[in-house]
Amino acid sequence: MESTGITPSGMIQSGRFQSCAYEIEEGEAGAFALRLKGSVGVENAGAAIRALGPEVKALAKKPRARSLDLDISGLDRMDDFGALALSRIREMAGLAKTGGDIPGASVFSEMIDSFDRAEENQKTRRAAAPKSPGALEGMGASFLNSLSEGKRMVSFLGETALAFLYALRHPGSFRFRDMALCMEETGVKALPVIALSSFLLGLIMAFMSSLQLRQFGADLHVASLVALAMVSELGPVMTAILVAGRTGSAFAAEIGAMKISEEIDALFSMGFNPVLFLALPRIMASVIVVPILTLFANLFAILGGLLIGVVMLNLTPGSYMAQTVEVLDIFEFAWGALKSVVFALAVSWVGCLRGFQTQGSAGAVGAAATSAVVTCVFLVIFFDSVFALIRYYCF
Repeated sequence: MESTGITPSGMIQSGRFQSCAYEIEEGEAGAFALRLKGSVGVENAGAAIRALGPEVKALAKKPRARSLDLDISGLDRMDDFGALALSRIREMAGLAKTGGDIPGASVFSEMIDSFDRAEENQKTRRAAAPKSPGALEGMGASFLNSLSEGKRMVSFLGETALAFLYALRHPGSFRFRDMALCMEETGVKALPVIALSSFLLGLIMAFMSSLQLRQFGADLHVASLVALAMVSELGPVMTAILVAGRTGSAFAAEIGAMKISEEIDALFSMGFNPVLFLALPRIMASVIVVPILTLFANLFAILGGLLIGVVMLNLTPGSYMAQTVEVLDIFEFAWGALKSVVFALAVSWVGCLRGFQTQGSAGAVGAAATSAVVTCVFLVIFFDSVFALIRYYCF
């Protein structure tokens, strides 16, 4: 056995695991040496850790223990698994190494040292990784993010208002052709899904309400319930949510893709206002077509209720429609139209905002579209609750 530069004062432990024998010797000043003979590889790496792990842990608990060196000059074969096992054993000891050269085993020692360096680098990365914020810190970060988001939203709202005022003063700068195309995408192509959804919603409302009203002989009031619920409440809300899922996400994806490909930067460098050029036509198109879509939604919902009234409640079409006309007045239609305009502004504006906020790779476009839908739905519900409070206290 070749010397490792440690003067042994006596062997304190020896043993064997499969095809490898080991000895632990104590040198001067608490320096220990683990000498190995045989082979350490994939076939006995686990056995090496099970055999030597407890030994080096017990060794590390000795008060005089200062360092542990591996003498692998007696090994005739060692692969990556063996080097990793010995590196793990030295780590389990938690003792320093003298760094003395091991004659005749430079290749093996380099393999072990490479795993040691990899382990040290991993520990350094774990130590440098940001720690998970605590509850209070997380609340503070969330609050600051909300303030930053509010600031960006107010800033974009101001840019949109300025672009609208500029378009009023300079009508030639407004892209009417783009607005017409957006009206087709937002309105005409969305009509089938809105009509079908509204028809089914009216049918369901009439069916469920008839189960209760029939007990009181008030079948005719099914028409009143469906008409009032749709015109003043469910029609604008449902239409806005469908537009948010279909159009708001599309606005975010379209503008976001342009932002990723730097087309918006090109517009800005050529002297065009991106908000006036891209956002304003989409917002104006939504404001025009969403109230019209709401009227169609109301109509098809009433037709769905009419079907239930005629088929299940034995009402005549004339009596059902007469009750519907009687319960509705111009205020209900105006109130629903006002809601639709506000919801359209919120949905289209948020869709454009999320598009302009897109940053990073192409995957950010999908994230922007998802964020746009979530924010739009939240704002629709929020503004609807505001309208409910206004109507309760003011009308």
